[in-house]
Amino acid sequence: MATREIIIHPNDILRHKTHKITDFGKEFQTLVDDMIETLRDAPGVGLAAPQVAQSLKLIVVEFGDEEDETIPPKLYVLANPEIIRYSEEVVKGIEGCLSIPEFAGEVNRSEEIVVRGQNRHGKPIRIKAKGWLARVFQHEIDHLNGILFIDRAEKVWKVENDQEAKALAAD
Repeated sequence: MATREIIIHPNDILRHKTHKITDFGKEFQTLVDDMIETLRDAPGVGLAAPQVAQSLKLIVVEFGDEEDETIPPKLYVLANPEIIRYSEEVVKGIEGCLSIPEFAGEVNRSEEIVVRGQNRHGKPIRIKAKGWLARVFQHEIDHLNGILFIDRAEKVWKVENDQEAKALAAD
């Protein structure tokens, strides 16, 4: 495993729609492992393939229980993810991004979603997510369509210091 460079806005790759994954072989497995290591090294809670210069429909998310911080974070690897159901309830939240490290914004997202995709071995999976986890999935899946949080934000601002930037980038 190796960490990969995180692409920073305004790099064009962040604005392109990604390609469907059809080969789940060795090269793909290496990419998944590298993305996990890159995410943990950043540190962040989500990373999309375009953020490491790969125009593929792949996201990794590692997120802990919002209610109980003693529960270890759960790792999600999703190839070809798509949101198949959105709740009508929308919640405003503050987001940051590893590819836009000095900015934050207020973004409206669905409170609950259902995501369909494939695991790292190509097997179909379906995930029901709510709260912050639903927000992370929506943020990362947007990356696969060339959409950044700043495109959806009602308000965007420059963060004040390195500590705030690191906290928001983890989102």
